[in-house]
Amino acid sequence: MTGAEALRQAISTLRAAGVETPQLDARLLLAHAIGVDRGRLALILPDPLPDDAVAAFTAVIARRARREPVSHILGGRDFFDRWFAVTSDVLDPRPETETLVAAALTRPFATLLDLGTGSGAIGLTLLAERAGATGVGTDLSAAALDVAARNAVALGLVDRLRLIRSDWYEGVTGRFDLIVSNPPYIAASEMAGLARELRCHEPRMALTDEADGLTAYRVLAAGALDHLTPGGWLMVETGPTQGAAVAGLFAAAGLEAVSILPDLDGRDRVVEARAPRKIPAPTPPD
Repeated sequence: MTGAEALRQAISTLRAAGVETPQLDARLLLAHAIGVDRGRLALILPDPLPDDAVAAFTAVIARRARREPVSHILGGRDFFDRWFAVTSDVLDPRPETETLVAAALTRPFATLLDLGTGSGAIGLTLLAERAGATGVGTDLSAAALDVAARNAVALGLVDRLRLIRSDWYEGVTGRFDLIVSNPPYIAASEMAGLARELRCHEPRMALTDEADGLTAYRVLAAGALDHLTPGGWLMVETGPTQGAAVAGLFAAAGLEAVSILPDLDGRDRVVEARAPRKIPAPTPPD
């Protein structure tokens, strides 16, 4: 069997299984199975495949046909031109999230807080792009923090990102020039309609708040002024229908310059807001 024949069969299998991008996925998995760079795949397609390569490719196509994400089969994925390890303990970094990273890089920051860091893709990318900056990444999941730690090692950023287990701001001290987050924003009522790749293979706690999808934003807004430096920025990813609601929460919390930014498809994707230049002192408890 040639590579081209194997690829055609795999595309047909994935298409029948309801995979949205059968051609792209089949090519990625063939390159992985035979151990060649994806850019060289076209060169070997006319050639017969060794039996062990056919067996390996058949096995990974079967996994993808069961709707296991490609990133889990490959062990990771590219995000902002860097490779990040990905497992079922973290969200799969998506192209839409690069909108948040790109927007954050337009703001000045020397310190950052990445709340719900997961794989570390957001915080680590920002640190890699901003020489000399340091940060803290938090997650409630110890398993997710292990993945983020692996990625920090791979990117040479262990000394610049401190990882702590924390429920949002709980356990976080100090103030930061930039706070970023891609929190669970899918409403509980929407979970049944998600693709199987998300519903069955990604951590539920990273997808939904088991409520209306806005719980995390309320927490992020309420604690922002206690954790931002004067003039610092809070920037979050949202679902495409949540921009106005999240912007309202940020404005009500006393944040300024609130705006909603679109992703490459023109959908609301990021809400950003700035702390006042002079932040009021916290109200003492009764």
